[in-house]
Amino acid sequence: MKKIVLLLMISITIISCNDSKKNSETDTKEETSSVDQKPETYRGDFIFTNNAAVLNGQDFIYGVTIDEKTKELANRVSEVKKEEFDMVPVIVSGVVTENPKAKTEEVWEQIITIKEILYVSDKPAKTDIKIEEKKS
Repeated sequence: MKKIVLLLMISITIISCNDSKKNSETDTKEETSSVDQKPETYRGDFIFTNNAAVLNGQDFIYGVTIDEKTKELANRVSEVKKEEFDMVPVIVSGVVTENPKAKTEEVWEQIITIKEILYVSDKPAKTDIKIEEKKS
């Protein structure tokens, strides 16, 4: 009976160690995949309001990671904006990843982490729709 219990304990230990090793390898691969990605160039309209930032391109819309580079871009864009919700054309290099919050919250599915600011327009983007108050 003792031999069976001992063999069972050894088997469980070996299986547990193998699972832990597999999980740690998977975690490492996921972490390095986003860190090791090479930044690409993105062109779009940028807006930053109430601690939320969005980069809207011709065929994409990304949430933007709020960090020092994003704050620097927001400051440069604020000098160009004429109205609070103006979007400003920019070109940035960055890394796009899946948003981990998208599984539990209603947020952008993909986010971009800006690595370098390449260009900021000196004029806001042209708006498709202009909201005006009616005068009575």
